[in-house]
Amino acid sequence: MNIRSIACVATLAAVAVWPGLVSTRAMAQEGQTITPAFQEAIPNIPGKSLIGVVVSYAPGGKSPAHTHANSAFITGYVLSGAIRSKVNDGKTQVFRAGEHWTEPPGGARHPISENASATEPASLLAIFVVDTAEADRLTTFGK
Repeated sequence: MNIRSIACVATLAAVAVWPGLVSTRAMAQEGQTITPAFQEAIPNIPGKSLIGVVVSYAPGGKSPAHTHANSAFITGYVLSGAIRSKVNDGKTQVFRAGEHWTEPPGGARHPISENASATEPASLLAIFVVDTAEADRLTTFGK
């Protein structure tokens, strides 16, 4: 087994806990890293979970076009840098550290999510309120 195979297996093992969150190949090719932050059932809303992931972008990095689980209500909060985002047919906007946006339930289509800078890294915290049954299918790339 060569170094590339070992790295691929290790990466796949690391994300296997949350299989629907990421496409490892897409992450590597697009300059993004997705790191699970938390996942909790919401005790006073049966059948719902609260999930957080940190999306880190290298300079010029981006996410492939994607959709989110139908039940997901999402808030994106920029931790550092600036993120360019477009949800469904809305306008493309740039959000800076400390700013946020929301994405409605119903399978939000996200054609643009990327670092707005070609020279500085950027990161965001994506917070999902989602049906627990869809917690392993938060994001589908290529949509």
